[in-house]
Amino acid sequence: MYEEIKQQAADVTKEICEKANLKKGQILVVGCSSSEVCGDKIGSNSNLEVAEAVFAGIYEITQSKGIYLAAQCCEHLNRAIIVEREAAGQNEIVNVVPQPKAGGSFGTTAYKTFKDPVALEEIKADAGIDIGDTLIGMHLKKVAVPVRLEHHEIGSAHIVAARVRPKFIGGERAHYDETLI
Repeated sequence: MYEEIKQQAADVTKEICEKANLKKGQILVVGCSSSEVCGDKIGSNSNLEVAEAVFAGIYEITQSKGIYLAAQCCEHLNRAIIVEREAAGQNEIVNVVPQPKAGGSFGTTAYKTFKDPVALEEIKADAGIDIGDTLIGMHLKKVAVPVRLEHHEIGSAHIVAARVRPKFIGGERAHYDETLI
């Protein structure tokens, strides 16, 4: 079961990286309900082993592409973000260590796995994967654009993905750089 979940997570991550055209140094935010992956209601059955399998599949792909992974914690930590310190940039670091029942199993796994983890209140990511309807939108740059994935489930959890694009300004007479869209 865990290998299948890991593979599903890797497949979803490969697909969003490709469709969002993510480049080295960009940030992918992921919110994951291990409860939903198991087929339970979000927040009801945090499962560290399932989160570790999902994380492993995602992290393997992001590491191979040089993309920073930002792991969203659960609502008990106000959806704080766990990242490698070098990805934090000028964002304000907050003092919290996620636990399975306070931060979620996915955030806990990220904190335990990253070399130099820090927690942030917010981040502005370039793309995102929402596993189990965890509401990652607050951590995406403007303007978020939905990405329809061929792989749309990990375990029993519904997947929603997004990428961002620069804002259009200047109205109908403006010309746009199509490579940025």
